[in-house]
Amino acid sequence: MRKWIVRFASLLVFNIVVLLVIGFLTPARVGWSALWAAIVMTALVIWIKPAVHRWFRSMAAKSANQRTKAGEKFVEFLLGFAVAFLVWIATVWLSGVSIGGGFFGAFWGYVLPPVILLIGWAIYDAIDDKVEAHAGSLYDRASGGRGSTAAVSADSAPRIPSPEEAAGRRELHDGLTDEQRRMLDELGKG
Repeated sequence: MRKWIVRFASLLVFNIVVLLVIGFLTPARVGWSALWAAIVMTALVIWIKPAVHRWFRSMAAKSANQRTKAGEKFVEFLLGFAVAFLVWIATVWLSGVSIGGGFFGAFWGYVLPPVILLIGWAIYDAIDDKVEAHAGSLYDRASGGRGSTAAVSADSAPRIPSPEEAAGRRELHDGLTDEQRRMLDELGKG
């Protein structure tokens, strides 16, 4: 449960920022609707996007052997754009976000935001481990350690290294094996 809460919260904050950027750079009117739209978008990204992306990818895989590498990259971009477009349409439809500016404004209000979403998702994928780890530590601090029993396991408990591990660490420290260290000690005594 903790993992899902942390993932949802970190993605929610990121989506609020992305929606505000979309509202600033495109004819889409986001405003205070960014909060509800981010909740809708986060739910769509966590639970619906993977299924839709798998479905599109399975359809595209049927003709993958007929494409070049550049063609495959182009198809991957189109698949990502299609998923982002569907997420954007659902977000606009289920939240208070509106598209204004006449015909051309509506066109750019539906074409540019999916591109910004793709860029945002690429950035989030690059930093999600760090963001979720930081959000997890904040969650643990806020809950006073409750709910973090899964996080506190044998991995975080101090453990005594085996003799082989200790010898390996000493060797990494000075580059000498235990036998070489003993020989040098005996030379120093004689």
